[in-house]
This record gives sequence, structure tokens and C-alpha cells, in this order.
Amino acid sequence: MLSNIGIPGLILILIIALIVFGPKKLPEIGSAFGKTLSEFKRTTASIIDDEDENLAASKKENS
Repeated sequence: MLSNIGIPGLILILIIALIVFGPKKLPEIGSAFGKTLSEFKRTTASIIDDEDENLAASKKENS
């Protein structure tokens, strides 16, 4: 669904966000969103690493 937005759709979303939140609040919202996305990526990478370690330990015990 999101892959079909395109440039005009993104511009429309940005204009609506600018109208709703105002030009002073928009950078703060973007910064908070970026921090949230970064934390999400860090957490998922940690979960994947833990699963890889558990899988390796499980294979080692079975050998």
C-alpha cells in the first residue's frame, strides 16, 4: 500500500502535516520519529542476534 504513494503523495502528506502541526513543531516531530525508528532497528537487531546465538548453541548441543 505504501509503495504506491509516490512523490506527489509525499508532498501532500508533508503539506497536511505542516498545516496541522505548524512549522515550529514539525522538526521536533521528525526528530522524535527518527529516534523511535533508530531504537526500533537497534532492538530488532538485538533480537535477531540473540536468536542466532540460541540457534548456534542449540546446534552445538545436538552435535
